[in-house]
Amino acid sequence: MSCSIHLPRIMEIGKNARAKLPAILESLGARYPLIITDKMMVSLGYIKEIQELLSAANIASDYFDQTIPEPTSGSIEAGVHHVKSHDYDAIIAVGGGSPIDSAKAISILSRHGGVIADYKFPRQVNESGLPIIAIPTTAGTGSECTRFTIITNEQNSEKMLCAGLGFLPVAAIIDYELTISLPPRTTADTGIDALTHAMEAYVSKKASPYSDAQALAAMKLIGPNLQKAYHQPDNASAREKMMLGSTLAGIAFSNASVALVHGMSRPIGAFFHVPHGLSNAMLLPSVTEFSIHAAPERYAECAKAIGCAHPDDTTECANQKLVQTLIALNQDLKVPTLAEFGVDKQYFDEVVQIMAEQALASGSPANNPIVPSREQIIQLYQKLWTA
Repeated sequence: MSCSIHLPRIMEIGKNARAKLPAILESLGARYPLIITDKMMVSLGYIKEIQELLSAANIASDYFDQTIPEPTSGSIEAGVHHVKSHDYDAIIAVGGGSPIDSAKAISILSRHGGVIADYKFPRQVNESGLPIIAIPTTAGTGSECTRFTIITNEQNSEKMLCAGLGFLPVAAIIDYELTISLPPRTTADTGIDALTHAMEAYVSKKASPYSDAQALAAMKLIGPNLQKAYHQPDNASAREKMMLGSTLAGIAFSNASVALVHGMSRPIGAFFHVPHGLSNAMLLPSVTEFSIHAAPERYAECAKAIGCAHPDDTTECANQKLVQTLIALNQDLKVPTLAEFGVDKQYFDEVVQIMAEQALASGSPANNPIVPSREQIIQLYQKLWTA
């Protein structure tokens, strides 16, 4: 059985890859791009550097820095209004997953109209928007090479999954030097996000030999280097391997899909404003333990790729080590419980059933080795409270 593979048309990977940006724009016939980013990227000087690089190539540019963490339908509308009032011919998305996801939604809506809720899954958005060149500054989301975006509907606090080739960037610039300044919390959260992408792609019911190869390669890079990047932020080798691992994990899940962790993670972010990578980290050990008996060989291969199990370990031994390692990883990277994060227990109890319904409706749990019932998802959420 064949499988369809979708990648950015252009990928530049490695130290100072950002210097190729003018040439990429020229190849696309773009002369007036909009940089979509956030205020942190502006304050760090990244946007000034990019604009100077473009100016030296006689390319005029503007920037829009009003994107927010965990983008919402309202924040997207502001970006769409800005694009429609100008004559841009491309978008350069600079930042973590939130600016890149924002850019994807803005690209489609500014050209095709409507509101972002019109484009949520199961609709497949294959229309072309403004071409996007994605430049990630975190080693985590993989959004630079995926056909997905996640936007919160402010009307009902639903984190909407939007999917289709229309959201796939035309080009991706993967430059690990842009991650050197990441603070430890962001390094940890985005790193576990990347690990989750790789693991879920590998155990997904939609996995293929192609996505398997990318997922295993990603885990072999992320497993030995996530804690190094967290504890040694200036370790260029660890940062480079994490960046490549994140991109490979993005390619893997973009072509195989994510599963239960992501399905449950989105409502946590929507209702309690927990950063996406952090909510994935909270869920990964318990969801893995819940799912492992349905795909023991697959999870054992994950353990061996990450490096927490020996190649000669039995499947059962490798799986035990995997769960123990994920728990220990969260402890080392100081991943909080929901209680420690500051979530109100009464409010949690009020919305947990809605969260479970939204998780199932997202479609991601259907890709899990074992497809949970709503009641099982509620039990997993409740276990998460203090686990």
